[in-house]
Amino acid sequence: MDKEIKNQEIRDQEIRDQEIRPDGVYTTEEAQDYLKVSNSTIKRLLKNGIIHANKVGGRYKILGNELLRLVSPRKETKIETLYYRVKDKTKRTIEKW
Repeated sequence: MDKEIKNQEIRDQEIRDQEIRPDGVYTTEEAQDYLKVSNSTIKRLLKNGIIHANKVGGRYKILGNELLRLVSPRKETKIETLYYRVKDKTKRTIEKW
């Protein structure tokens, strides 16, 4: 049992030491380790479409670009555009009152 735990700790450390490759393909477990989130959080991110993945052989495979997109400080232009459109519409509606 202790050997199993030690092996898991070594594997986790190796994953943390590696950088995310944009062209890499990662399992949900690897993504979970990189993002430092729980299994249920990964499932929720997949279910809500926040992380895009493909199911291969009954298991999700996540592209490195998807992981980098989540942790990247760059803004996504689609979300930014939508935000400003909703903000402007809200302002116009309030001004009519």
